[in-house]
Amino acid sequence: MSRPLPKAAGSPAPVFAALGDETRLRLVTRLSQGEPLSIARLAADEPLSRQAVSKHLRVLAGAGVVRGRRHGREHRWELQPQPILDARRLLERIATQWDDALARLKSAVEQGE
Repeated sequence: MSRPLPKAAGSPAPVFAALGDETRLRLVTRLSQGEPLSIARLAADEPLSRQAVSKHLRVLAGAGVVRGRRHGREHRWELQPQPILDARRLLERIATQWDDALARLKSAVEQGE
């Protein structure tokens, strides 16, 4: 019997929504290298303004994926991997449930032959 998927509290839906944008995925990829980066450094490799990059970072921060901290005159951003790891575990559970369902279907079809 499969376990029910989590309800709204602690839901990974905001993480999936935040990561559903190519620009935000690129920002997360850059931040996943471990070093906190300023908006200026993040915007340097993007075809976007600093304001646009800042807006994307706020979306990621709202989903808990990144965190910004003041460092002198700069605001540096760093990855918060836990929400992504939680979303990954959910996807793994869903994949397992699908594998189980497909195995049951295969067994039923083979028994019916």
